Amino acid sequence: MNKWNIPENLENEIRDRDKRCVYCGENLIENVSKIGSRKSVATWEHIINDAKIINRSNIARCCFSCNSSKGTKRLSDWLQSKYCIKKGITEKNVAEVIRRALKNGA
Repeated sequence: MNKWNIPENLENEIRDRDKRCVYCGENLIENVSKIGSRKSVATWEHIINDAKIINRSNIARCCFSCNSSKGTKRLSDWLQSKYCIKKGITEKNVAEVIRRALKNGA
């Protein structure tokens, strides 16, 4: 289990599913090189900002940049932010797990 209490089997499933940021589509990397940028490093994301909800519908992987921008904002509010507008992130081009969360009121 990792520091977010995500069971190993779920962690592996999410790693297999989310090879790209679920928001901006950036190819994810596991670690930053000494000279590299952290913006593409994979981070764990609670789509609904509740660390107690640990299931395949609420856990995703996204890039450091998107995770930092979203923070604790509600998903639907964050999608209206300057960050998302600038990067062209909309409910139409996010990953399926995010579209489902939006349909469910996230």
